[in-house]
Amino acid sequence: MEMEGGEKSRSRLCSICKQRRPALKRPKTLQQVILLLLLLLVLLKLMEMVEMTIHLNMVFCCWFYKICRECFYVVFEEEIHRVIVDNNLFKPGERIAIGASGGKDSTVLAYVMSELNRRHNYGLDLFLLSVDEGITGYRDDSLETVKRNELQYGLPLKVVSYKDLYGWTMDEIVKMIGLKNNCTFCGVFRRQALDRGAALLKVDKLATGHNADDIAETVLLNILRGDIARLSRCTSIITGEDGPIPRCKPFKYTYEKEIVIYPLSYTPLILLSFSFLFGFDGIYSPNAYRGFAREFIKDLERIRPRAILDIIKSGEDFRIATSTKMPEQGTCQRCGYISSQKWCKACVLLEGLNRGLPKLGIGRTRGVNSERQKDDGVKNLQSKACGSLDF
Repeated sequence: MEMEGGEKSRSRLCSICKQRRPALKRPKTLQQVILLLLLLLVLLKLMEMVEMTIHLNMVFCCWFYKICRECFYVVFEEEIHRVIVDNNLFKPGERIAIGASGGKDSTVLAYVMSELNRRHNYGLDLFLLSVDEGITGYRDDSLETVKRNELQYGLPLKVVSYKDLYGWTMDEIVKMIGLKNNCTFCGVFRRQALDRGAALLKVDKLATGHNADDIAETVLLNILRGDIARLSRCTSIITGEDGPIPRCKPFKYTYEKEIVIYPLSYTPLILLSFSFLFGFDGIYSPNAYRGFAREFIKDLERIRPRAILDIIKSGEDFRIATSTKMPEQGTCQRCGYISSQKWCKACVLLEGLNRGLPKLGIGRTRGVNSERQKDDGVKNLQSKACGSLDF
């Protein structure tokens, strides 16, 4: 009885330090190995090699992997450090831009990167890079959060805007096109804006806050769209190595829930933004296609938390048939940005906006990438290519 009482008492303590009371259950660990452990214990019991009661209590404790707050911080940061080291994400002396939106993912990434850089002596020069899409009442608040992060973490900040790069704000684009398909403009323009901002900072890599949930959603979206080219690279932890600025994802295996939990009680990471806490999407994206994939992923996670990492693993294991024709990457004839067409997507979308044809280039239409329309577009819009930098 005394031994059983001791085991029961220990099961109420943190699974790692065995000293403090647990504060949370990690959602993603040990679920696949538990069944193997149980089968092994049953086999050993049949062979009368173990006392089943004691070991089942230990297995029950591991099933939930309950840990205290202090150990969670250590494990959270150490896992990200291992991802960085094991995947050789950075080299000493590199200049790294951290994509900073003011949301939970980028704010936690900026803090953790600055801490790990100091603690493990990565030897990196870190910068914050933010994009102002021109969304009144949404981006204004998050940019204030980024500016506070600049002071809190001591990292230089660079802000680039759609207005400066493209001559349009998202508010102006939505007035012209409406709420449907506006995410196409925002996504294409933001991706290129980050690359152009990174070029201004002369950085070697761009680190983004894409987490495991985001990557699982992207795998699912690419399958639903039949986008083989993106499916083959969306799970890569480093992308764009053949482009202007390589991108890396230190949070590739980090669950969104844990990114939310991490700062809630961690004194050094002060919460200053309402949008940080709840991770709101843009106000112009209520019906974004990704949102439906996100809901499906969350439903799967409630049933089986490990499903998120399994989807990522499935994406990593996809093999594209050698007979599959992949798009050939070149450069945009208009702005010099990477493109598999004569004009990059941003230039095509910008052409449509400037000509009063905002739906030009949306979907599978090629628009100005046909010879006749391309020639007309070059004559009409030489004054404003997408962005203002040469690649």
